[in-house]
Amino acid sequence: MTVKDILNRKGSKVYSVHPNETVYDAIKKMADLNIGALLVVDEGKIKGIISERDYRNKIILKGRTSTSTPVKDIMVRSVFCVNSSDSINLCMQLMTEKKIRHLPVLDNGDLAGIISIGDVVKSVIDNQKVEINSLRNYIAGNYPG
Repeated sequence: MTVKDILNRKGSKVYSVHPNETVYDAIKKMADLNIGALLVVDEGKIKGIISERDYRNKIILKGRTSTSTPVKDIMVRSVFCVNSSDSINLCMQLMTEKKIRHLPVLDNGDLAGIISIGDVVKSVIDNQKVEINSLRNYIAGNYPG
């Protein structure tokens, strides 16, 4: 399975925020959309990513206010990306090693989508279900040929 398989299933809609918007606006947008992270985009280029974890660790636990803090002050600037031909296993490895939960998908430098750890896990589980059913059919003698 590849990243493209996930994007084909879930779509390629990407939500973003500008670096100068407030953290409050970013968190509200995440809540309204029921998502855990937003790409930070300026002039069509990815500048960073902001997640619920960043809000917790860099605003709440530091005693800062989300209404007066711009996203650029707390966003993660080094964003790890994949492309649509990359394997799901590569994504799982990257997410585990880097302790991240979201990966933007870039194809030829263009933003093609974003996948989450939930998308990756669901794809792995769905793939395993297909394999299990195929094995059950084979064992039961219900196989073509």
